[in-house]
Amino acid sequence: MNIENLKNDNFFLLAGPCVIEGEEMALRIAEKVKTITDRLNIPHVFKGSYKKANRSRVDSFTGIGDEKALKILRKVGETFGIPTVTDIHETHEAAMAAEYVDVLQIPAFLCRQTDLLIAAAKTGKIVNIKKGQFLAPSGMQFAAQKVLDSGNKNVILTDRGTSFGYSDLVVDFRGIPEMKEFGFPVVLDATHCLQKPNQASGVTGGQPKLIETMCKAGIATGVDGLFIETHFDTANALSDGANMLPLDQLEGLMEKLVRIKAAL
Repeated sequence: MNIENLKNDNFFLLAGPCVIEGEEMALRIAEKVKTITDRLNIPHVFKGSYKKANRSRVDSFTGIGDEKALKILRKVGETFGIPTVTDIHETHEAAMAAEYVDVLQIPAFLCRQTDLLIAAAKTGKIVNIKKGQFLAPSGMQFAAQKVLDSGNKNVILTDRGTSFGYSDLVVDFRGIPEMKEFGFPVVLDATHCLQKPNQASGVTGGQPKLIETMCKAGIATGVDGLFIETHFDTANALSDGANMLPLDQLEGLMEKLVRIKAAL
């Protein structure tokens, strides 16, 4: 798989649960999203973290086991004929995860980690680099260049907001066209940009009511793709339930966004 597989007259969608909680839930979400995206002609990459390394507390849920979760991601891809994406956190994870998924994602906090970017690049997989919450859009050209210099031209850049004071994020939409000038597809993460991290409870909060607003703004400012975490039971999701989109709202949102894209 390469970048060209994600291009058509529409935007593409990276969507799925925050973390793989089990096989049944992953297949259920993937089937629903695929049904929607097939009907609307939206290229879809199924997203699911095989483990969560960046947690507020040591007792937070981190995963069901690396190999078990990665095998579920592979089963999702094979069952529905769709590409899959997961995030990696350390260099040794790149080759391991690449055996199961099509896209390797570099978390925002790690977007300047040279060895991690090189390890991901050398797998030959598409590398989706999330912009650090601390980084100006212009800084992402250097993260991407590390992948290019390692012999891999398949790069995606994703904006997930910028730190704004304590426990808040803001998306500066001027960054979308700025990053597009680097020549890579640019994605807006419309769920993580609405996080309220580092709450007093140690559990990240969010503003899911604004997901539609962020998606509309992203399409209007020219993003090539959207990143949306979604779950059929956000109240009981094991990670990031506070800022995920309820799965039953995804179809209506996608219909609106397709119309906005067509109007542009």
